[in-house]
Amino acid sequence: MSKILNIISSPRGEASNSIKLSNAIIEELRAKDPGAAVQLRDLTSGPFPHLEEAHLNAFFTPAENHTDANKEAIRHSNEAIQEIMDADVLVIGAPMYNFSIPSVLKSYFDHIARAGITFKYTAEGPVGLLTGKKAYIAVTTGGIYSSGDAVAYDFVTPYVKTILGFIGITDVTIVRAEGFAMAEFQETALDKAIDSIVL
Repeated sequence: MSKILNIISSPRGEASNSIKLSNAIIEELRAKDPGAAVQLRDLTSGPFPHLEEAHLNAFFTPAENHTDANKEAIRHSNEAIQEIMDADVLVIGAPMYNFSIPSVLKSYFDHIARAGITFKYTAEGPVGLLTGKKAYIAVTTGGIYSSGDAVAYDFVTPYVKTILGFIGITDVTIVRAEGFAMAEFQETALDKAIDSIVL
């Protein structure tokens, strides 16, 4: 039985296209594995704090020397990392906000990229430690960013793939729904994306 971690970064609830697309991906995964367990991490209802001095001090203090303040500062990070470690598959909703990801998703990534925990430095460079996992990224955009001149303005897909690869998750599939702000595409954008899902 596989474990699916569903990460939500849109605050739009049932109106969110990235949530709808993520749910469609999960439905396909559960059709293949009916016993799959799904854990939800809604970053909008429990947002991760932006990194502050207290977090960084805790990150770089050996665990055996952690004070109570260190333990509290690092709690969000430890919980999030454990969820990923426990998961076999990640489904991440990543709507495009001003050419990039929502700030809640960026804060989440800042808390899970931890030297010695999710990656390590070696003589050959950094090596990700969260290997053997599959990730699906549900990318939703108002415009068309998969082709043409606008490709250069898509900082969502390259960033998410890079940060996941950095921590060891290199088997990443992008499922893209685009054109929601364009009259000629908005009615079919979600259905087209759902039809494109290949597991």
